[in-house]
Amino acid sequence: MPALLRPALTALGVACLLSAASLASSGTAFAQAKQQPAPAQQAAPAQQQAPTLKQIALTDKQLDGVLAAQKDVDAITEKLPENAAPDQKVIAQLDGVAKKNGFSSYDDYNNVVDNISLVLGGFDPATKKYVGTEAVIKAQIAQVQADKKMPAKDKKEALDELNEALKTPSPAIENKGNIDLVGKYYDKLVAALGDDQN
Repeated sequence: MPALLRPALTALGVACLLSAASLASSGTAFAQAKQQPAPAQQAAPAQQQAPTLKQIALTDKQLDGVLAAQKDVDAITEKLPENAAPDQKVIAQLDGVAKKNGFSSYDDYNNVVDNISLVLGGFDPATKKYVGTEAVIKAQIAQVQADKKMPAKDKKEALDELNEALKTPSPAIENKGNIDLVGKYYDKLVAALGDDQN
């Protein structure tokens, strides 16, 4: 999805979601490092200026809506050029998909996705248990450092990104019930949102 379409939590939130999704699907730190998209890196300055995440208590209905909408949202956004702002026609299509799946607008849908991403970033992909983003990032650093097959250049880039992510703490989760709810949907969310980020 082009970086300008979804308001971002923080660079860390995106990195953690990507990390959780890619590690869960591939099981290797190399895949994690290679799957982080360049547009997210280029959009980092814009993300720092983005408004702070409006945290909400998530519901089963919202998570079901995100999962149901994801394929249609991807079909629309994959056709857009990278880093291009959507025109009114595209925004209308995205609003239509969001409304069809129980959201008041595409912005409402994005806020739910951002809340899900915030929580997903703290899940250990191996155990599928919530451990917090800092613990996930530290585990990824150890995994990258231990990877003997990763080219030195890729290893340095991955470690630089992970260490930078450690310096940018994600917001504390205000609605602790979101952790259990996202955990219940973990596999489906990683499959849907992980593919969305590639």
